[in-house]
Amino acid sequence: MNDQQLFDLITDLVMCHSPSGTECEVDRFLINYLDKLGVGWEHDKAGNIVIRIPGKDSSRAIAITAHKDEIGAIVKSVGDEGRINIRKLGGAYPWVYGEGVVDLLGDVQVISGILSFGSRHVSHESPQKVQQEDKAVLWENAWVETKKSYDDLINAGIRPGTRMVVGKHRKRPFRLGAYIASYTLDNKASLAVLLALAERLKLPPVDVYLVASAKEEVGAIGAMYFSQAKRVEALVALEICPKSSEYPIENDEVPVLLSQDGYGLYDEGLNRVLVKSAAQVGFAVQHAVLSQFGSDGSIAMKMGHVAMAACLSFPTENTHGYEIANLAAIDACIPILECFCSNYQ
Repeated sequence: MNDQQLFDLITDLVMCHSPSGTECEVDRFLINYLDKLGVGWEHDKAGNIVIRIPGKDSSRAIAITAHKDEIGAIVKSVGDEGRINIRKLGGAYPWVYGEGVVDLLGDVQVISGILSFGSRHVSHESPQKVQQEDKAVLWENAWVETKKSYDDLINAGIRPGTRMVVGKHRKRPFRLGAYIASYTLDNKASLAVLLALAERLKLPPVDVYLVASAKEEVGAIGAMYFSQAKRVEALVALEICPKSSEYPIENDEVPVLLSQDGYGLYDEGLNRVLVKSAAQVGFAVQHAVLSQFGSDGSIAMKMGHVAMAACLSFPTENTHGYEIANLAAIDACIPILECFCSNYQ
């Protein structure tokens, strides 16, 4: 696909809310897309959407995963006067979202409200004064203002456990020349790559599972279930890679291959195969060692569910915030992984 088609597909995915454990909106999009492609899928008990591409040797299998959940917040309590108390869901920080529209995904109705930190024109007599001078806003200091009655909120299905995400009012991606800027590129952009692979892969040497994995942001729960239920010999996670001065990578058109993250080492043999696959289709890769990071691959490998795991990613600025990534780096992951799957031995 060209870069505008890729941008449009990522936009469609971003606009589907999918906080961890409440992923039905993006599920509907994925299922409809796959049905139009004529590709078979399974929705397993952990919430993963699993696509099986039959191979020449069905006694062996590999997997490519891209998680479909996004970070956000979770309702702790519903207070009086339309005020909702919230806590983080995954690696979310209130100061990253800022004050603005958020959506509460009620059991009956989606209610929009304003993530709020309190007024600025205050003295030290007000608790939020310290946030202006001494420390960042914490979830315990923030709330969602809905201006609805307690009964209206309860009737909409807003309760402890309800998920909160950035409102669609603010979510639509923005084009910055060769770049895409948006909330939740982690990991909606990787889902776009997975869908492209579902369309392009035909009769690989071994079975290939393409997994839109559930609840990754809260412990790779979907990938853990999948890799226990379906024995695969290698798993490649599709991810973002944080652009930071501590990591020697550039936010350009070159994807990134990880050697280590906060959960442990990736398999160097599998990495060499991916580097070779990239070269065969005319691409280079960058290499990185990350600290505060984990993926479906590293977590499944650490738990002994897979013998080999790798993580192919695209450089991203402002990770877990308003993210910026090069469309060409996202797009490059498609032919690299197509070559990898089509020539796997």
